[in-house]
Amino acid sequence: MQHHHAHIASLMAEAGYPIDSQAVLGIALDGLGFGEDGTIWGGEFLLADFRKHIRLARLMPTAMPGATQAIREPWRNLWAQLQANDLWLSTVQQYPDMPIMRYLMAQPLDMLEQMQQRAINTPLTSSAGRLFDAVAAALCLHHEKVFQEGQAAIALEQLALQASQEETAYPIDWERRDKLYQSNHRALWRALLSDLAAGLDQKVIAARFHRGLGNALCQLATELAQTHNLDTIALSGGVWQNQLLLEHCMDRLQQDGLQVLHHEQLPSNDGGLSLGQAAIAAARAEPG
Repeated sequence: MQHHHAHIASLMAEAGYPIDSQAVLGIALDGLGFGEDGTIWGGEFLLADFRKHIRLARLMPTAMPGATQAIREPWRNLWAQLQANDLWLSTVQQYPDMPIMRYLMAQPLDMLEQMQQRAINTPLTSSAGRLFDAVAAALCLHHEKVFQEGQAAIALEQLALQASQEETAYPIDWERRDKLYQSNHRALWRALLSDLAAGLDQKVIAARFHRGLGNALCQLATELAQTHNLDTIALSGGVWQNQLLLEHCMDRLQQDGLQVLHHEQLPSNDGGLSLGQAAIAAARAEPG
């Protein structure tokens, strides 16, 4: 069973949906799970019931330099994000004295670039977790190395929670790519780096990122729900353990008249995955 389909199915099962229930729009956000196209998924919009799923949108696929090493060293994800958005050279020119830029320029980037060009140990991922890692790294939050899963992302959320009612949000756009909606992070990074260089309080930067990501997710979710005549949004995957992001999205989606499912008994991360796998298996085994 596909990893992110199982995430959404676990939430439907927890909520007591019958085996032949109508589809929901699932937003599956996590660190990683193997995708059906040979890439690593982790920021997916799925039209899903218990038997099947259709991928409608994804976060922008970005390289993981060193593969699992990019999970342990968040700075790699920041460099990959800047590379993927054609911002690395301009950022070096504009902000050479920024602490994180000095750190990045001291790393073996030539080797990583060759690995990426030759597709050696640099898988693509649409992971929301890796995007959080990249933003945390920009703020020098555990940018060198993490020792626990989600460590940098948790630090970023804790920082954002200290900001007082931040209303500004970083822009994240959506565009059509390969029959999918795909996020574009170029405007996000330009705004974030500009604020960082100007000396804006890091907790405000963290809050603006959370709000911007939440707004982008909810905007597309509302559009897709209208397009596919859906009334329920299901939020599953480890990134939804981020209470700030979860509450922001729940409030916004409910204001748009949508029902929102979120985990209340099962963990939203892979601890709840097996229930979803069992539910999919049961649904597919049922005659008809």
